Amino acid sequence: MIEALDHVNLRTARLAEMIDWYGRYMQMPPGPRPEFPFGGAWLYAGDFPLVHLVEIETAPDRPAELALEHAAFRASGIAAFVARLKDGGQRYRVSALPDFPIVQVNVWDPDGNHLHVDFDRAEAEAAGLA
Repeated sequence: MIEALDHVNLRTARLAEMIDWYGRYMQMPPGPRPEFPFGGAWLYAGDFPLVHLVEIETAPDRPAELALEHAAFRASGIAAFVARLKDGGQRYRVSALPDFPIVQVNVWDPDGNHLHVDFDRAEAEAAGLA
């Protein structure tokens, strides 16, 4: 039985930019990573490497419709998160799920990968974001 999502693996030709973006906006700093024979980084949420970046030389052609539409993270601190995005001029969209206690903040990383960060509706309402 599946118990949890372990990590998301992303290939990128913009390794330094991706490390900076995930650190700055998602607060996921790089941490320990096995010594693979290729460049990359593991980005951590607490003690867990949730995003694995694999460095490639050139950006792959993007198909018109991607197989993986998005990855999602659970979080707290919606007001600070939205403030970081606003202050950095990042594109985002806040979406309250109908009849469900979650508010999503949709963001796109430098490679255009769609992420949403899910917050408890009560926290979002208290911050004026629901």
